This record gives sequence, C-alpha cells and structure tokens, in this order.
Amino acid sequence: MSLSANEGVVNKSSGSVRGFDYNQLPSNNPIEDRLAVGHCQLTTGMLFGIFDGHGGNECANLISHRLLDYVALSILPENLLKEYLDYLHSGIEPVLVEKINDPVDLTDFQRQLHRESLRNYALQLVQRGRRTPEYFMDQALTQAFTQLDEDMSQEIQQQVNNKNFDLLPLAVTGSCACLAHIDGTHIHIASSGDCKAVLGMLSDDKKWSFKALSKEHNADNVDELRRIIDEHPKPESNFVIKNERLLGQLAPLRAFGDYSYKWKASLLKQLLVPQFGPAVIPPNYYSPPYLTARPEVIHHRLTPRDKFLVIASDGLWEQLMPHKVVKFVGQHMSGRQTLDVLRLPRRNMKLKEIDSILHQRKEGLAKKPVDANAATHLIRIALGRTEYGVEHSKLASMLSLPDELVRTFRDDITIIVIYFDSDFLRHSPAD
Repeated sequence: MSLSANEGVVNKSSGSVRGFDYNQLPSNNPIEDRLAVGHCQLTTGMLFGIFDGHGGNECANLISHRLLDYVALSILPENLLKEYLDYLHSGIEPVLVEKINDPVDLTDFQRQLHRESLRNYALQLVQRGRRTPEYFMDQALTQAFTQLDEDMSQEIQQQVNNKNFDLLPLAVTGSCACLAHIDGTHIHIASSGDCKAVLGMLSDDKKWSFKALSKEHNADNVDELRRIIDEHPKPESNFVIKNERLLGQLAPLRAFGDYSYKWKASLLKQLLVPQFGPAVIPPNYYSPPYLTARPEVIHHRLTPRDKFLVIASDGLWEQLMPHKVVKFVGQHMSGRQTLDVLRLPRRNMKLKEIDSILHQRKEGLAKKPVDANAATHLIRIALGRTEYGVEHSKLASMLSLPDELVRTFRDDITIIVIYFDSDFLRHSPAD
C-alpha cells in the first residue's frame, strides 16, 4: 500500500487560507472515511469537512456530498435565500458550493432526493423570517447538521413505505462529522462525534502550541456523559452508558445516521427488524432518541500567530496527541520552506539580518521532510514512529497488514492541514 496514493495539495489562496494538504489511508475495505472541501459561491468563505463513518461507508459518503450545501444555504441572508428560490422556480439550480474535491459521486436518485430536500429546507428558512440572532453562525451550522440528519431520516422512511429499500442501509450506518467554515479571520468549527480540529500557533519566541477547536463526544467527555444521562429517566442512568458506549454498543455519542438509536421502537420493529433481525434494536431501548447529530460549535478569531489548522478523523488522534501533531506539522513547515527560493522579506536589509535568515535556513535544511505533503508526513510518523524516530521497518509492516488484521492495529486515517496567510491576517482590521 502506498502512503501517498490518496494525497493531494491545493495551493489556491482564498482570503486567510493560503492552501491545504490532505491524505487518506484506509484500514477498512472500502474506506469508511470521507473528506470534502469547497468554496461558498453565494457568500464568502470556505468549507472543510471530515466524516468518519462506522458500520459501513454509506452515511459518511452521503453527508460528505450534502452537508456543505446545507451549510451554504443556512448562512444565506434572507434576500439571497429568496433569489435562490426564484432561480429554482424558473428551472435554474444555482451552485451553492464549488467542490474542490469530490471523489465519489451520488447516484441520480440520491441527487434528486438531495435537490428536493434542499429546496424544502430553503422554503423553511424563508418562512422562519428575518434571521439576525447574536450567534448567527452557531445557529446556522447547528440547523444545517440537524436538518440534514432529519431529512435523511424522512427520506429513508418514505422510500421504505414506497417499497424502495435502496436507502435502508443508511438507517444502520452512521458517521461522525467535523466541519470548518473559514471566512477571513473567523473560523467556526461544528463537530458531532470524535473527529477533531486543532489549531497550530507559533509564539514570538518561535515555540509551537496548540488550541483544540472541537470537543470529542465519547465516554472521555464528562459533560457529554452528563448530558445523555440527564436526557433520560433516572432508572436508565445505570445502562444508558455501559462499557463506555451508548447502550453498550456505540462509541461516538453524537453522529449522523444510526437511526436504530433515534427512531421509536415501534418504527424500528416496522422498518428495520424485517430486514436486519431483532438484534437491530439495542438493549434497554426505552426512551429514544439516544443519539443526536446536533454539533457543538466553537468560534475562533485568527491572528498572525495562527499558522495552520489540522482536521482529522480519530484514526490519527488514536496514534498522536494534539501537541505532537502541531509540533510535527510545524517542523514540516520549517523544513519545507528551506526548499523554496530564498526571498528577502524587505529591501535594504543589513548583512547581519540576511546572515540570520541564512542561518535559520541552514537549520531548516536539517529538518527537510521526506514528504512534501504535511498530511502524508503525519501518517508516516503516526505509523512508523519509535523512540528513535521513524523506522522504515515498522512503517512497512503497518502498511502491509492483511485486511483481516489491519483494523486491529489502526483505523482509517483522514487528514486535512489548512495553512493560513500570515500577511492577510496581519493586515486584517479588527471586526
């Protein structure tokens, strides 16, 4: 298996985003992770999403195609929403998001359902009237997540009632999601599940530090455990979380799909039991829903010290701690910069200043990375790192594990490293 088979580099600059690296390494066959990147076309901003599927790749695949459109629609001002609907009525379908990467396509049937649900969602947003709450982006992202999950639920039910079972696998698969909206100096991260977003910051004395811009929704999150226990009757408190899993089965405590943890028991018996058997109903299933796709949203205002953002599925975070990830990407940046043509930052510099730059460049050469792609660099370290550095023999053995064993040692790994334009941030006015 090649470490770089799925890597990509995009150097297209947009506002505060200078470019990004990405890569994926499968463990499951086929891989259950997805990633999606796009430019909002009717508003400013870029969207970056990572989706970690479980039970199969159906749910992750679907939301990786659909969620960006739901977010783009949710943040439209009222006048543009009405223009969007006017275009639809005239038979024109405006592009909400220009997808930069779109490796797996939807079926014609799935695209049709998406268009219909998106139109209905736009109508709902217009009917709700003027949307100017104090935390507009937080609410817009939350609405997008929850509306898409509800629309998928209704689509499955309607199709099964029409004797069409094509969408039924979506009911028993799920996906975590971590999505970033970056617009100028503002980042909003919406996350449901155990993917993670971490910001890399460089201090004035050239030391790297990190800031977590998402929270993991699993049994390690005490607030999340309390939330779930408080949402159900007290007699259920002893088994709603069991063996650090939801109802003893599901590790992520928020996710898209997984409707066997959301629908009423009567609906599970009607729609799912005939296809998947009685075991599809979790034990102690008394007061659904137990699971939600509702995200937690964190806002951060970028400064010139913020150099990059790493978004990754938990396959990376199981191998490397956030401070290590930031350190390794920072070192990679330093080493990669030495490969560029030397350009002095300003004219008429003193020889002493130029000598200092050359000295730093010489030190950077010692850190010259094997991989030009930072996401690939992180995967290499995650799989091959020992106390003596990256060992090729360990990396080779991790990459050559047979399909029946690989999932025991590692999960699917998907990474996006987003680089920020320090000059843009330095000259951006406070708002």
